[in-house]
Amino acid sequence: MRTNEITTARLTLLVALFFMAVSACSAQAPSVEKVEPPNWWAGHSINPVRVLVRGKNLNGARVEAVGQGIKTGLVRVNERGTYLFVDVFINTDASPGARQLRIRSGGGTVDAPFEISALLPRQGRFQGFSPDDVIYLIMPDRFSDGDTSNDDPPQSRGLYDRANKFYYHGGDFQGIINHLPYLKDLGVTAIWLTPWYDNVNHPDEIEKKEGGTTTGFHGYGAVDFYGVEEHFGTLAKLRELVDDAHRLGLKVIEDEVRNHTGPYHPWVDDSPTPTWYNGTRASHLKNVFQTWMLHDPYAEEKSRRETMEGWFLDFLPDLNQHDEEARRYLIQNTLWWIGATGVDGIREDTWQYVPNDFWRDWTAAIRTEYPNFRVFGEVKDGDPVHVSFYQGGVRRFDGIDTGLDSLLDFPLFYPARRAFGEGGSVREVAQALSKDYLYTNPGLLVTLVGGHDDGRFMSEKGASVAGAKLAHTFILTTRGVPQLYYGDEIGMTGPDEPTTRRDFPGGFPGDARDAFTRAGRTPEEQELFDYVRRVVHLHTELEPLRRGALKDLYVADQQYAYGRTTARSSVIVVINNDSKAVGFEFSVAEANLKDGTRLEDHLETLRGEMRVERGRVSVTMPARSAAVLVPRGTFPSGVELEKDGPRGRGGVKTF
Repeated sequence: MRTNEITTARLTLLVALFFMAVSACSAQAPSVEKVEPPNWWAGHSINPVRVLVRGKNLNGARVEAVGQGIKTGLVRVNERGTYLFVDVFINTDASPGARQLRIRSGGGTVDAPFEISALLPRQGRFQGFSPDDVIYLIMPDRFSDGDTSNDDPPQSRGLYDRANKFYYHGGDFQGIINHLPYLKDLGVTAIWLTPWYDNVNHPDEIEKKEGGTTTGFHGYGAVDFYGVEEHFGTLAKLRELVDDAHRLGLKVIEDEVRNHTGPYHPWVDDSPTPTWYNGTRASHLKNVFQTWMLHDPYAEEKSRRETMEGWFLDFLPDLNQHDEEARRYLIQNTLWWIGATGVDGIREDTWQYVPNDFWRDWTAAIRTEYPNFRVFGEVKDGDPVHVSFYQGGVRRFDGIDTGLDSLLDFPLFYPARRAFGEGGSVREVAQALSKDYLYTNPGLLVTLVGGHDDGRFMSEKGASVAGAKLAHTFILTTRGVPQLYYGDEIGMTGPDEPTTRRDFPGGFPGDARDAFTRAGRTPEEQELFDYVRRVVHLHTELEPLRRGALKDLYVADQQYAYGRTTARSSVIVVINNDSKAVGFEFSVAEANLKDGTRLEDHLETLRGEMRVERGRVSVTMPARSAAVLVPRGTFPSGVELEKDGPRGRGGVKTF
C-alpha cells in the first residue's frame, strides 16, 4: 500500500474514533423519576409484572435485575426516551426485600428501586360485599380532621381553606380512624371512601367554578395513580385505617377511576405511548354523553365514539384502554391497590365510558387473584334498560360479559327520592322494582337515596324528617345492598354538588358542636339518627331483610307493603307515605304466614299484636310512617341494642 493511502486510512480511523468519543461524551446519563408499580408480590397471579419507569435519556436502554429471585424480560422505550417498560419476573420463592433494576444506556447507568413484597394474609381481607352489608359513603376531606399537620402540606401549600367549598377542609384518614367506633355503633358494616389518589398540588386553573380556582379535594382528578393524596395522609396511614376497620368488623371499599386522569397528570403532555389517551390536549373529542347509544346495537359510530372517547367536560383526559400498555398498566394498578391495602371491594367510577372488553379482562384479573372480591359500578342513569346492560353474568349483543358484580341502583334512586322526598307516589317505587327482570342479579344492586354527586335528601323540595325515615326504611328493607351517605343519618342539607359535600359537624377543630355525639345533635337530628340506627340494626338482626325473597303484598298510590321471605321466616314491611293516617288490609299468603300467626312491629310504630286471619293482615298506619312486622318469637324484640352494635358479618356470599 502506498504511503499516502496508509496515511488516509489512519486519518479516517482517527476521525471515526474521534466522533465516536464525542458521541459517547455527548450522550446524557439516564435518570429515573418514578417506578410504577414500586413493588410486587412473589406468588402473585400476575407474573411477570410490567414496570413503567419514568425518567430521562432512556433511549437505547437495557435493563437487568440486581438481587436474588428476579429477572427482567422485554424492554420498550418511548420515542422521547422518557418512559421505559420492562417485564420483571419474580420467583415464587423469592424472599421479600429491596431489589434494583439497573438501567444501562450509552450515557451511563442508573438504578431504579424495586421491591418484592410478601402477600397479605387473606383472612379478614378481600372479602367482597353482599346484601348482609350496609355501606357508608365517606368523602375523606369532609368527614373529620384527625391530623391537623397535613391540613396544609409543604408540597401543596395554599389549598386548605374551610371557607372555600372547592378547597381542602382538612379531613383525613386519621379522622376516619377516630370515628370508626361511631360507625360501628351506627351499625354499618362497610365504608366506601371516595378516591385517595394524589391530586394536583396547586390551584386548578382549568376546572374553575363560580369564577374561582378549585382543588382535587374530591379525589377524582388523579395526577399519580400510585400516590396517596398528602392532605389525607400516607400509604401507611391508609393501611392502618383498613386494618383498624377490619378489626372492628368493618369492610373497606375503594373508589377507583379507570376512565380518565386529571388534566394535570404528567402523561397529558408526555404520554408513555402515542395512543395512551384518546386524543391529546390540543386535539380530542368532547364527550357528548349520548349514553343511550352504548347499549344500542344500531347506533351510529360517530356519536358512540364521542361518548366513549370524548373528554369529560372537554378537559378530563380520556384514557385509551385499547392501548395495550395502558390497558395492562390500569389492570396492574387495580391489583396493586387491592394487594397493598387489603380492601374488600371497589366502587368503579364512570363505568359506562370504558370499553366492555377492557372490563371483561379487568374483572377476570381481579377474580383470579381475589376470588371473593366484588365490584359495583357507577352508571348514573335512571333507565334500567341502560343500567342493566352493564351487569355481568351474561353476554350482551356485543358478545361480552363484563363480569361486573353490581351497580349503583339509580333507576330505583330517582323514584325513591321523588316518593319519599317530594311526596310523590310510592307506586312508582314498586314499578321501578318490577323491572328487576332486566338484571342478572338485582339482589346485589347497591340501593341508595343519597350520594356525593346529588343534592342532599333533606334539601329536596318538600323533604322532611318523616320522609327521610321512610326513605331509609325502604332502602334498608328492600332487596339489594343498602348504602348510606355520610351525614344523612342526621339530616345534613345541601342542594347541589359542592354543598352536598359539606363538613360533618364536629369532625373539625373549632366546630361549634359535635354531631358525632348525642350532646352535639339537635333534637331533630337525634330523632332521625335514632331511627336510622334502629333500622340499620334491624337489617343486620332480621335475616329475611338481608336474604329473603321480595314479594309485593299491597301497592297503592301512597301505601306499600312487601314481604321478605326465607325458608325459615318472613318479615313484612308496611309503608304509609300519605300525610294522613290510613287503614288497609292485604294478603300475606305469599309471605308464607299462616292463620293465627301473631305479628309485632319492631319499629314500634304499631302497638300491640296483629294476627293473620283468613290469610290477611289489617293495619292502621299513622301519617308518613313505616312498620316492620315480625312473627312473634321468631326474633328478639324490644331489647335495647348494645352500644357497640352487632358484630360485623364478614362478607357471607348470599347472591
